[in-house]
Parts: sequence; structure tokens; C-alpha cells
Amino acid sequence: MSQDPITRLALELGRLPGIGERSAQRLAYYVIKASHGTGRKSLAHDLATALVECVEQARFCGTCQNLTTSALCGVCSDSRRDKTVICVIEGVADLRAIEASGGYRGVYHVLHGSLSPLEGVGPDDLRLRELVARLGDEVKEIILATNADVEGDATALYVARLVRPYGLKVTRLASGIPMGGELEYVDQATLGRALENRRDF
Repeated sequence: MSQDPITRLALELGRLPGIGERSAQRLAYYVIKASHGTGRKSLAHDLATALVECVEQARFCGTCQNLTTSALCGVCSDSRRDKTVICVIEGVADLRAIEASGGYRGVYHVLHGSLSPLEGVGPDDLRLRELVARLGDEVKEIILATNADVEGDATALYVARLVRPYGLKVTRLASGIPMGGELEYVDQATLGRALENRRDF
């Protein structure tokens, strides 16, 4: 027996990461309600059109693997960026976060994931071949900016071993106590990492 459209919409929305069953139902009801409200009948159509256009037009940047709608993303096509430094990140959201900080002027490489043997994600599932292909005379430093968790650390270690034969400087983002954090409220793992990564003052 086929599902009714409302149930199907909720199920499809529930397939998105971070969207639970209740959230999916709320979103489905909102779309339906808003599309039948005064002056907002185009919400469902606009949403569907945006999804289709995004899937059809989005592609990987030919250099850094960022998502873009052109051959090169805005960072790679910016001549003012420092092409000698590549910041290796797990996902596009990480790029957005670093860019929002305003403190980085190098370029990026997006792996689109992290090593996770338990989930069947190995080196061949990441954009590592594309990274190695970029390691010419121009590149001087690789910044490993993967997440500070088991998978992120394993990925950083793997990338470091992969690029070291090229004689590049390899650094890892510092991690530890956040600005404004009080020591008594910092978890043990974060405090331990802060002590390991201490620097001259």
C-alpha cells in the first residue's frame, strides 16, 4: 500500500542528517501549512525548485573539492589568496567556519569525510588523491584542521604521513581551552589536550 504524501514527505525529510522523526514531521507540516497560507503558496514549489537546481548545478571545485557552481570556487579563483598554504578540512561547513573567523588567507582542501573503519570509510572514500595531485613546488605548508575526535585525529595522522615525503611543513590546529572558559568546567580530554599543546608565552 502506497504511503500518503504527508507521511512520505516526513520520511524523506527524516533522511537528512540531524533531523529526527518529530523534527521531520514538524517541517512537513510547516511546508504544507505555509504553502496553503495567504500569500505564501509558492513555498513548496520554491523549495523543490531550489533543491533540484542545487543538485543539478552544484559540482566539486576542480582544485580544492569545495562545492561550487563553477569550475573553481571563490577561494581558489581569488588571486589574493596564499596558494602556498593548504588547510585540509573534513567538510564544506568547516570551510565556512574558518572563513567566518577572518583570520586565514590561504587555500583549502575538502576531504568530504574522515576515516572511520567502523562505518566503512577508508582512504579511498576521501579526496586524498586530489590533495596529493596539488603538492607541487608552490605548496609549502599543510594545515590539518580535521575535527578533534577519534576519526579526525586518525585522518590527520594519515594525511600527515601521506604528505611528509614531499618535504612540506605539516601543522595541526591547536585545540584546548576555549576563550572565556574556566578550568574547573573544562572536560578532562580537552584539558589534557591543552596541556599537550601548550606554547611559549
